[in-house]
Amino acid sequence: MHQENHTGISEFFLLGFQNLSSFKIPFFILIFSLYVITTTSNLFIVLLVSLSRTLHTPMYFFLGHLSLCDILLSMNVIPNMLDVILKEGTTISLLGCLTQLFMFALCCIAECYILSMMSCDRYLAICNPLRYSSIMDFKMCLFLVVLSWSLGFLISIITCLLIYELEFCNRNIIDHFFCEFFPIVNLSCSDTSVVELEVSIATPFILLFPFVFLIVTYVYIFLTILGISSTMGRQKAFSTCSSHLTVVCLYYGTLISIYLSPSNGYSLNINKVTSLFYTLVTPLFNPVIYSLRNKDIRKEFNAFVREQEHGCFTIISTKIAKSKNKVH
Repeated sequence: MHQENHTGISEFFLLGFQNLSSFKIPFFILIFSLYVITTTSNLFIVLLVSLSRTLHTPMYFFLGHLSLCDILLSMNVIPNMLDVILKEGTTISLLGCLTQLFMFALCCIAECYILSMMSCDRYLAICNPLRYSSIMDFKMCLFLVVLSWSLGFLISIITCLLIYELEFCNRNIIDHFFCEFFPIVNLSCSDTSVVELEVSIATPFILLFPFVFLIVTYVYIFLTILGISSTMGRQKAFSTCSSHLTVVCLYYGTLISIYLSPSNGYSLNINKVTSLFYTLVTPLFNPVIYSLRNKDIRKEFNAFVREQEHGCFTIISTKIAKSKNKVH
């Protein structure tokens, strides 16, 4: 029966967004434009953090990996989504669907943990500044990032392997624009209690516990900031964590609204909108928020632009000088 399942149902059909009619092309252009901006801006953050020595600090090290999560998440979902919009639905193989689900889960889980690591970094920097450098050194940062990606990989691969063992008999239409957990599992004609139990056990470790950890660390951060005597000191301390707090609220708000909501209130249409939000809009907001509200990022960006302008000016001047020498 297991072999018949995988030879019979070898692909799924993604419905995407129905009834777009005349809005199909404008919607495609909008999503494509946002995708290009999202990928470019996050890639620029990764390169800026990697190449700039002044940004080789724990906070920006985590920020670089956060942007990497956003790049992989968008590249995993959006190109296929654009194909779904144009064709008003498209087919995807079982293996391709599980691969997309794996990459999606990996990026989401890793991002949850990296956001928690960033709050821990801000906690140590504000609440325990004297021991900050000795605790949050490069080895510790590398360990925390590797742990985040490893946990994401482990949980994702277990979930996908359990889904692969399910049987899909007749139905193969996924009412979504990418392969997400709930729409896939709902198509199975076999017992899904094992994979649902695994997700139920993993969800608190992915969402609830890191979110509680974030709240606790920020309570201590705010209490410490309120204890600072000078107004300038309080503003400076708060500015170092305000961008991260904004990203946390956006990201966790959308994920919790889906995965911790009651199952009987689950709506595919609402899920499509919220999924679109955290696969495209949130990855777009992350670099914007950090760029606009972070002086170091803006400073390095301006320095990079000036360096490129100077390089272009030097090249043009050299070519002009060479052309004059040839004339003489």
